[in-house]
Amino acid sequence: MYQQMIFVNLPVNDLDASKKFFTELGYTINPQFSDEKAASVVISDTIVAMLLTKPFYATFTKKEIADATKTSEVLVALSAESREKVDELVDKALSSGATPSGETQDHGFMYGRAFDDLDGHTWEVIWMDPATVQG
Repeated sequence: MYQQMIFVNLPVNDLDASKKFFTELGYTINPQFSDEKAASVVISDTIVAMLLTKPFYATFTKKEIADATKTSEVLVALSAESREKVDELVDKALSSGATPSGETQDHGFMYGRAFDDLDGHTWEVIWMDPATVQG
């Protein structure tokens, strides 16, 4: 069965710093799709974050590139397998240079925290009780 993938393209100020940040979170860089202008961060088998230098990112759009430290252009939400895994990933991000974003959300059946990466892109990490998801 075909599994659709998502490639989230994000402009970054310092490609090397961003690569270091995401590898510290436990993700890998796919060298086949990485060079001095871009890094392919493998988050899962179906999720890839493409980190692009701002000049390279600009070749894909005629729009002004948002400064994610001042405006919100995207909220990237990732699922986690448990509440503990939410905390683990967000805590790793914070210790690697990210900043907290918003308040912890705890609704019992759903738990989430968020951080802004080195360039201000917001990443939400969410766990939902499988019994609730199944209905």
